[in-house]
Amino acid sequence: MAKAEIYLLRHGETEWNASGRFQGRLDSPLTTRGVAQAEKFAQRLAPWAATFSAFAVSPLGRARQTSSIIRSAGSFPPEQIDERLAEVSIGSWDGLTHVDIDACWPGLLDGATSFDWYFRSPNGENYADAAARARDWLDDLTGKVVAITHGLMSRIIRGTYLGLSKDDTLHLPVTQDAIWYLAEGSSTTI
Repeated sequence: MAKAEIYLLRHGETEWNASGRFQGRLDSPLTTRGVAQAEKFAQRLAPWAATFSAFAVSPLGRARQTSSIIRSAGSFPPEQIDERLAEVSIGSWDGLTHVDIDACWPGLLDGATSFDWYFRSPNGENYADAAARARDWLDDLTGKVVAITHGLMSRIIRGTYLGLSKDDTLHLPVTQDAIWYLAEGSSTTI
């Protein structure tokens, strides 16, 4: 288990989040609401800026844009881009909607839950690989860390940290206005 205090955030709302398009490893910019969410994160974290030992960020644009807004509000440590925080790739489904997927791959989503469908893409990342990526990242951490990642990856990081099953992990809440505080084997929302 990570010997760190982790302040885990999901990037602010993007244009594709707002329109129901799944980004995966593709990108779209933050909406006005997404910028406001990042500004609220900045207000909440800025008083502690100098106490953080690391500021880890997914390499994807929406996470970097969120990071830039937060980091402009205080004396945070330098941004460290970490590929392990990138969103789970849904392969050729990146950038599509459920309607697009159903049209191009008829029946492939039949019987899928609202959570496990992510892992049905013919060429996307599987759950075991994403969880291994989360475990590797967690095992490397020390100190007090801010981390900006994505919806599905934030679930997998929290579930891995807490030792949850795949099903319980995928049912964790994921909003764009929460900071999940991971420390001493537990998770709280602040």
